[in-house]
Amino acid sequence: MAGPGVPLRVVSYNIHSQRDDTTALAGVVRAAEPDVVIIQEGPRRFRWRQKCASLADSFGLVVAAGGLPALGNLLLVSLRVRVLATRCRRYPLTPGRHLRGAAYAECLVGGARFLLAGSHLSTDPAERPAQAAAFKRELAAATLPVVAGVDLNEGPDGSAWRTVAEGLTDAAVAADRADRHTFPCADPRRRIDAVFVDRRIGVVDYDVVDTPRTRRASDHFPILVDLSLPAAG
Repeated sequence: MAGPGVPLRVVSYNIHSQRDDTTALAGVVRAAEPDVVIIQEGPRRFRWRQKCASLADSFGLVVAAGGLPALGNLLLVSLRVRVLATRCRRYPLTPGRHLRGAAYAECLVGGARFLLAGSHLSTDPAERPAQAAAFKRELAAATLPVVAGVDLNEGPDGSAWRTVAEGLTDAAVAADRADRHTFPCADPRRRIDAVFVDRRIGVVDYDVVDTPRTRRASDHFPILVDLSLPAAG
């Protein structure tokens, strides 16, 4: 018989390429005390490894996967989380006007294994469906329970959103908080960022963190989710 679930605190956050108040950004993430952080628009250019490490250090975390190989998608973890394997993807396969990618990390925490994934889809509606399908193929092929953070650049009524969400739990909906908008901070009116999880994972709590500090830190609000992972055994 399986034991009680293993808690996991997740932040998913488009950090606007660190173009805003980086001190506020670090304070936002540290205050959340996450186990894992899924970053969109992280370092992806010159000296990206050093910049990713510096960003992780400012949060009190370490780099798991991502950066340039994932075109700015970045996965960070606390020392509570053991990273077992990582991979990065870029899509579309041929260079396009809006190159995007994804980062993946197989992780272990408290005896529970899971796949952590992050992606950022194009602002171009003509490009998003193929990118969503590529991301979804990776998620659907996973044998581990999936925890995915995504900036979809469209709302729940969009086809790309529906592609990614199929068969997964939308954490906002599960917590009855789908009315919480994530973008833009100056005038929040859209929910274009989401955390999707395997149906074996329980959603304990969900919040879009709207504070004076988060309004200074990025043009997106961070999503904070408490999960209960299925324990091994």
